[in-house]
Amino acid sequence: MYFFDTYALFEDLYGNKNYEKYKHFPFKIGLLNIAEFYAGLLKEYGKETAVEIYSKFEFDILEITEGIILEAVEFRHKYKKQKLSLADAVGYLLAKKYGLKFLTGDKKFENFPDVEFVKK
Repeated sequence: MYFFDTYALFEDLYGNKNYEKYKHFPFKIGLLNIAEFYAGLLKEYGKETAVEIYSKFEFDILEITEGIILEAVEFRHKYKKQKLSLADAVGYLLAKKYGLKFLTGDKKFENFPDVEFVKK
């Protein structure tokens, strides 16, 4: 099972052939990634289309605890050269906590353990 980073959600949406094999995999996600995804949809498509696209996705949401938030802040500090977003740090740590592969094409995560890195 996978944790889909926001990057992976957009690549799936855009029909990237490199993400085709993941299209029907069950996946998990965090609320911050959903917020990041919806914000991107609003920016790119406007509210009406964003709502339409968003409603086609079925999300299995993992709980974000205070402990995960604090750990993510420390993780971002440790890897500050990568300039990770809070959503990315939380997502990566949620994936690790639940034993999931973190699916992304974000180069910032290319050499991290437990990441399935898929290029554009």
